[in-house]
This record gives sequence, C-alpha cells and structure tokens, in this order.
Amino acid sequence: MKNRKADRPRPEEHLGLVHLCANRFRNRGIAYEELYSAGCEGLVKAANAFDTERGVQFSTYAVPVILGEIKRVFRESGTVHVSRGLRELAMKIQKIREEALKETGCEPPLSVLAQKTDSTPEEVSMALCAVSPTISLTAPDDDEGQTNIAVESPDEQISDRIALRQVMALLEPKDRLLLELRYYKNLTQVKTAEKLGMTQVQVSRREKKLLLFLRQELLK
Repeated sequence: MKNRKADRPRPEEHLGLVHLCANRFRNRGIAYEELYSAGCEGLVKAANAFDTERGVQFSTYAVPVILGEIKRVFRESGTVHVSRGLRELAMKIQKIREEALKETGCEPPLSVLAQKTDSTPEEVSMALCAVSPTISLTAPDDDEGQTNIAVESPDEQISDRIALRQVMALLEPKDRLLLELRYYKNLTQVKTAEKLGMTQVQVSRREKKLLLFLRQELLK
C-alpha cells in the first residue's frame, strides 16, 4: 500500500511560494516578517492536508491556503472584511466535517468538501482558513539560504491566476462571458457585442465597470 504520509510535500522545499504570496501584501500596514510567518503556517497546513492523488500540483493547492493565512492576519487586525458568503460556506464545511468525523473518524478530503458544498477546492481552502485556528510552525531550523529566489518563479503567475479565477467566479455568467470573449478569445468590442446581443457602446461601458470591480477585489 502506498504511504501517503511519506509522499507529502516538504514545506521547506516550497518556501518560495510563501515569499511570492507575502510580496503581494507588502506596504499594507503589516510587517513583511509577520506576513511571511503567517504564510509559512499556511504552507505547513497545505502540506499536511495535501492529497497526492488529487491530480493537481502541490503549488496549485497550496497558494490559496497560504493566501488565506496571510489574509487572516489582516482580518484579525481589522483590515480585511470576511464576506458573508465565505462565512456561510465555512459554516457548511464545518458541519460536513463534523458529520464525517462522527461517521468515519476521518477528515474528509478537500475534493469531497468541494463537491458537497458546490464549491471549488480553492474556495473550500479559503473558507477553512477563515475559520481555522493558527497552526504553529515548529521547524527548528530556519535556512536563510531559502529566503532569496534567484530567478523569477512561475508560481507567482499561479497565484495571480487563482486569485483572478476566484474573483471572476463572483460575476454574473453574462459578465464573465463578456470578459472571456474580450481577454481570452481576444475578440473586438464589436464582435463581442454581436455574440452577446449588445451594442458596442454597451460592451465598452460594461467592460469598464467589470474591470474596475476586478481591480478593487484583487487589491483587497
């Protein structure tokens, strides 16, 4: 039988992810060291909960968990507001987890929680971070050689894509389609208007409002 525990990622090998996530929140009123510490807690949490058979790379799973722990620091300082939807999702997840633990004695995998709450694994990770207590980082040694990233890492792009996907999910289907036609399929405003049954002026105005909304959400 495959030893999943032995296959779990080693947090110290992925510290670059923590730096990339923490850098997104620099100069927002909280010291970088505190953000990095919270990110490390998220990394440890992600490594402990990661299922090697989920079919995704560890970095894809870990980034939202790391971001969740960093955002928790802002929430506790009163800087970041936890949305009502996220709180409600967290309550549903907690109930499902409690029922599963009573019935099986085991923690349900992230994929099961996502399926039962009609959510994505990333959304479940964020909700868990919003209600979970802090996990202590108990690694005795801090290898400072890990703190500098010699080359630009693609994990920064992964972080940005995940954040954008989460915000896009907040949009109405037609608004989401408008942005997909304009920025994923590179259609002109005229072609987009034809496909959506709108005028070019309507597309232009709506696009500006949507981009402003995305910018505001991503900068929270």
